[in-house]
Amino acid sequence: MSTADTPSPDSAKRGARGPESHDEGGATAAPKAAPRKKKRLGPVVIVACVLALAGAFGWYWWQQQLHALPPGIASANGRLEAEQVEIATKYPGRIAVVLVKEGDIVDKGEVVARMDTAELQAQLQAAQAQVRRAEQEREMAEAQIVQKESEQTLATQELQRTINLRKEGLAPTEQLDVRQSNVKVAQAAIDTAHANLDAAKAMIAANQAEVARLQSQINDSTLVAPARGRIQYKLAQAGEVLSAGGRVYTLLDLSDVYLTIFLPAHDAGPLTLGDEARVTLDPLPGYVFPAKVTFVATEAQFTPKTVETEEEREKLMFRVKLTIDPALRTRYENQVKTGVRGIGFVRSGPNVAWPANLTVRLP
Repeated sequence: MSTADTPSPDSAKRGARGPESHDEGGATAAPKAAPRKKKRLGPVVIVACVLALAGAFGWYWWQQQLHALPPGIASANGRLEAEQVEIATKYPGRIAVVLVKEGDIVDKGEVVARMDTAELQAQLQAAQAQVRRAEQEREMAEAQIVQKESEQTLATQELQRTINLRKEGLAPTEQLDVRQSNVKVAQAAIDTAHANLDAAKAMIAANQAEVARLQSQINDSTLVAPARGRIQYKLAQAGEVLSAGGRVYTLLDLSDVYLTIFLPAHDAGPLTLGDEARVTLDPLPGYVFPAKVTFVATEAQFTPKTVETEEEREKLMFRVKLTIDPALRTRYENQVKTGVRGIGFVRSGPNVAWPANLTVRLP
């Protein structure tokens, strides 16, 4: 074999490394192509993100402009409230029966519970018997007065006859003294009878007052609803013994339903009682209810330590009540629920027009 045909060790090594170097070059070229593609997509993604953010901001701005309030209209978040009345016992006693349950709507004056009045009834009967007894004593005193007055008349007549006979010398002095004494005794008896009559009348009045007191206590043992409303809580059961003032029910007064809001000084200042207002409720979106301003607090609810600057004065918040129209309260009383959140709207003057989105719309 010639030397030219025999490969050198260096060439053999180069030949052996040749394919590997080719593969590595091919493998290296593929990863380098990927970054170039990412660099091309990067600006596109950035532009898309910018456009998306711009679109979202534009939509938000458009929504804000759509729901923006015109000058002279102010709004604040609030909560629907109603007055709560505690139906309680006036006197201690045992509950005989409860007649309504939670959620029932009751009318003003409707009986909702009764207390056990057996003991009061017995006391009432005894007082009534005392009245009858005093009336009999009055009748006896009146009869005694008639009797004693008749005896006095007879004693006076006898005295006059004795005086006439004494002038003629036909009657002794002792007889004249007896006749005079009889007249005085008759007058004293009349005075006693009148005193007995006055005592009987006083006894009648006292017993009648006791009867009235017991009857009033019996009447107060029948618990009635002080206003039309919904029973919010039932706090006692039949058979329970309660002390004076023991609560039996909590009544939600449906005659006074309002939304409480808090407004800054520059919005609350122009308000006057009776001004028109609008109310929207979260559970009823799309509906607008008419209301009136019925209360504006005279003192700020949130007051900084000092109010020396205008900026600090603007932090003063005043409580305002927006009362729902009574006709609407009656119409939707089954749907009225305290604690419902909503928004109250007021205007700075009667000449400020309500925007279209605050036009009254009822369910």
